[in-house]
This record gives sequence, C-alpha cells and structure tokens, in this order.
Amino acid sequence: MAITALHTAATGMSALSQKIDVIANNIANADTVGFKSSRVNFQDALYQIRRQPGVQTSDTTNAPLGTLIGLGVLTSNTQIQFTQGSPMATGQTLDAMINGDGFFQVEMPDGTIGYTRAGNFIRNATGELVLGNSEGNRLVDTPTIPEDVPIDRISISSDGRISARASDGSITELGQIQLARFANPQGLLQNGANIFLESASSGAPVVATAGTQGLGTVQGGFLELSTTEAVTELVELIKTQRVFQMNSQTIETADQALQVVANLRR
Repeated sequence: MAITALHTAATGMSALSQKIDVIANNIANADTVGFKSSRVNFQDALYQIRRQPGVQTSDTTNAPLGTLIGLGVLTSNTQIQFTQGSPMATGQTLDAMINGDGFFQVEMPDGTIGYTRAGNFIRNATGELVLGNSEGNRLVDTPTIPEDVPIDRISISSDGRISARASDGSITELGQIQLARFANPQGLLQNGANIFLESASSGAPVVATAGTQGLGTVQGGFLELSTTEAVTELVELIKTQRVFQMNSQTIETADQALQVVANLRR
C-alpha cells in the first residue's frame, strides 16, 4: 500500500534534513581557523521481506528472486574530514600551524586535555600561551614568556621549540610544544571552540615532538584555514535540496493514491 511509501519518503526527508544541517555548519565555519568539515553517511533501513528468494516452488524448482520492500534511509554517522587546510601567513609570531598529522594540546576547564588544529595562540597576563578562543584554553606545558620580551622577537621552529631573540642577537629557548596524534582522529568528539576531545573510538593519544613518530611539523607565523570548500558545499546543498523535493513529491503522490482508494467506497 501507499502508506509504506509515505513512511519511506518521510525517512528520506528526515535524513536529508540532517545533511542540510551539517552542510550549513560547514558553510558557517568557512572562515574558522583549524575547522574540519564533516559529511553525512547514510544507510538503507530494514527491508520488509514479503517473499524470500530461493523458496521452493515445486519439487524441482526454487524461486530465483524474492520480494523485498525497502523501508527508507537512516543517517549512519557524520564523518570529520581531516584533510590538510591551506596555510595563511599572518605575520604573528605566536601563530602556528601543523603541516601533517597531529594536534596541539590545551587544558580544559575540568582538568582534562583538549586537542585542536587551531594555532592562534596569544600571551596572557602571566606570560603563558593560551588559545585565542572564547575560553582561552592554556597550552599544555606552555613556557612562560618574560614580559620584557617583545612578541616580534619570539619564534617557533619546525619541531615546536619556542625561542626568544635578545637585542644582542642571542637566542634563548623558552620551551617546546608537544603534539598529539590518534589512531582514529575521526572518532574524536567535537566540543566546539575549535577543540576536539578524546573518545573510546579515537583511541589514546600518542604524544611526541613535532616531526617524530608520524607527527607533522610546526610552521610559525601561519594558521591553518578551514577545510570547507565553498563550491563543493554549495553543490551538495543544491543536490540535497533537489532530492528533498523528490521525497516530498513521493509523499504527495502516495497521498493522492490513498485518496483514490478511500474514494472507491463512495
């Protein structure tokens, strides 16, 4: 009956509505430093088996095909796209980006560790490096930069060493940034404020110096741009809108069929 089509098309509209939500978030974060876009994965729902394939039809024959009616689509998951974002030169010596695999480690308010690809660090009132977001998360093992050291005399090397250059040209190493990587970074929890959190799916982090144990290198004076591709997202948005309309048309057609059936008794 057409009632099955109504429910099936409704699952399509629900799933596509969630995809539109994800696309909207990707587009909204097109200028967010270190943002990683997501995609929605779908799977078909359970099937109504009206006739099993291969059932015996006589002593010597079996049905080559069965009758299985699909019941729609479900959203299986959202998948984070951990591709490398484009570099943007900022001229700010405390900015840093990761070329390759890895995350910066920052302290969360509850004492746990958060992980971020955003490297827009600033020096706070006590000389520590904090993430330039709304929460100001402190960089794990941050060095203390003396107040008398101008920002433009600080540099970050490819292995994460933070150094200060004195007026006489001498170099003083202040500390070193340690990066973390995960076996399954797509299993991380998206916490907002450019921060990811560890989960059972991501596995435990491997913490090491940049450029070692599969970790990328650090590039000072640059930031990693969002991985949102505006053209790709707009194409996906248009395609999703069209499929959404097709599902709504299916509901309308099924409703008309049910009206015809209801009018037969008149």
